[in-house]
Amino acid sequence: MFLVSRRVAAAVLAGGEGKRFRPYTEIIPKPMMPVGPEEKPILEHIVQWLSRHGIHDIILLVGYRWRQIRNYFRDGGYWGVTIRYSVDTEEYKDTGGALVNAYRRGLMEGYDEVLVWYGDILAPLDIGDLLSKHREWGADATLVVASRYQVPVGVATVSPEGDIVDLQEKPWLDLKVTIGVLVLESEAIRRSHEALGKSFDVMSHMIPWMIREGMRVKAYLYDGPWYDVGSMERYAKFDPAILRGFIS
Repeated sequence: MFLVSRRVAAAVLAGGEGKRFRPYTEIIPKPMMPVGPEEKPILEHIVQWLSRHGIHDIILLVGYRWRQIRNYFRDGGYWGVTIRYSVDTEEYKDTGGALVNAYRRGLMEGYDEVLVWYGDILAPLDIGDLLSKHREWGADATLVVASRYQVPVGVATVSPEGDIVDLQEKPWLDLKVTIGVLVLESEAIRRSHEALGKSFDVMSHMIPWMIREGMRVKAYLYDGPWYDVGSMERYAKFDPAILRGFIS
């Protein structure tokens, strides 16, 4: 288990409109879409995993149809956690804006680190080890990075004459890709607010800004399974056996 000398809260990004899930998300928010044999919401699997790994303070960053999420999870007591809610505003937009909104409202006060988890990502990673490495490295941000990536379409090799000389269906590529889970020092969130304003994206704007500023951004290499339930196509093809132990 990781050291408890530093306080950590989880911030789960669950405020998107889920446009790629329409028409279903015209009724329910995407994080509440059911997955697995027990048909629990995507977000419930994440909350359960956090609780199992000793993360008991959770902030849900919500927006679209957020009351359904609040009415389901309430204060989190059923899962052995404390859940608080930060509702997106027109002023504070996008993933970075959602974090800053929660920060300025005092929901991150007293926490040294914030474990950011995108609300459509399922990954049975060792949270304790991730936090331990983040602290060992003295990092300002630690991103979970998969060691390879499976392309969701066929990849063709085409000759100069236009002939297809090879075709690989959904090949695995040796690419280091972020999976939507990261640890941030709370001070980094404060500084990003001062530098980037109220509306910015964590991956597109905040992390590149931290790198330019010379802040310590580390990669936590993860070889285990993970799944991005980010579109209706991926959702329809989801096999819970891929994430055995995470999905219940």
